Amino acid sequence: MEASSHDEFREFVAMRSTALLRLAVLLTGGDRHAAEDLLQIALMKAYGRWANIEQPEAYVRQVLYRQQVSRWRLRRHRAETTVPVLPEPSGEAGPESDTELRIALWAALRRLTKRQRAVVVLRYFEDLPEGEVAALLRCPVGTVRSTAHRSLAKLRALVPELGPERPLEQAQSLSYTPKEMQG
Repeated sequence: MEASSHDEFREFVAMRSTALLRLAVLLTGGDRHAAEDLLQIALMKAYGRWANIEQPEAYVRQVLYRQQVSRWRLRRHRAETTVPVLPEPSGEAGPESDTELRIALWAALRRLTKRQRAVVVLRYFEDLPEGEVAALLRCPVGTVRSTAHRSLAKLRALVPELGPERPLEQAQSLSYTPKEMQG
């Protein structure tokens, strides 16, 4: 790799690695170590093809999605990660602040299956159309639609505050950063 390409790659990593790590954390269900590994693999693949990549961020995101799907397929019988149960919120109907809603949403996302979480992240947090989600996950558009429908129903059951008056699309603006990423 030429020195100018190497410098461009370093600049890209410096500017976009935080956002890409957040995406990787969402895709891995909050496992920061797995997210860092996932991002490192994606960046290594991008580095090897850097001179031929027209849209670096789109390329790295696609590698993240596909690499995570490959991990799921290879580790189908992996042990579940245990998550401490959040205490019931005090007071009347649901969380009283956006912080509590973010925590509840994060816990609910972790309770989705890996495929459901991928569809929700790509469709609603990344705001990709169903066709692109289907292409990235290598499945039919109908599967994306049915998975999204079941996932939203499960999320709304787990977090009733996401009901019709506060749809999941609005929850993405809460931009929750897991505790592991704050320090």
